[in-house]
Amino acid sequence: MSISKQDFIQLVNSNQGIIKSVCKAYYSDCEDQKDAFQDIILQLWNSYKSFRGESKISTWVYKVSLNTLLNKARSDKRKVFTEPINTSLTNKTNIAYIADDDLELLKAIIQTLKEVDKAVVILYLEGYKNKEIATMLSITTTNASTRLNRVKAELKLKFKRAHHEFK
Repeated sequence: MSISKQDFIQLVNSNQGIIKSVCKAYYSDCEDQKDAFQDIILQLWNSYKSFRGESKISTWVYKVSLNTLLNKARSDKRKVFTEPINTSLTNKTNIAYIADDDLELLKAIIQTLKEVDKAVVILYLEGYKNKEIATMLSITTTNASTRLNRVKAELKLKFKRAHHEFK
C-alpha cells in the first residue's frame, strides 16, 4: 500500500498528538522529543506500505511510535552518554521537586520506568485493553496484564515516596 505525500502529511497532522505524547513520555528534554518525533515520522513513512488496515490508523501510529522509541532506547543503551549530574530530571531523590502538581509528578515517575513498562502504561492511560496492548507491543496478553499490574503497584509506591520526600 502506498501513500501520496499530501495524504501522509494529513495522516501525521491528524495523529501528531499521539506521536507527541509518546515522545514526551520517553524524553523530558525538548530537543530529544523533537528528534524522537522525526524518527517516528521517518519510520511511519518507511513502514506505511506494510499497514494492512486491520486496525485503526491511530492504533497503527501508536504501535509504530512505541516500537520506534523502544528500538531507539535499546540502541541508546549501547552508547555511552555523559550528562551533568544536576540536569537529570529523573533522579529518584529529586523527582518530587520537579513537579508542580500530581499530574507532572506522575509523568516524571512514568519516565523512570523501564521502556516496555512505560509503553504499557501509556497505552493503558490512552484507554487500550490488555489484548490491544499485547498486540501493539508484540507480547502476550498475560504478559501485558502482568506488567500492567506490577507497574501500577510500582507507580503507587513511587508516587507515595515522592509525596513523602516533598513534605
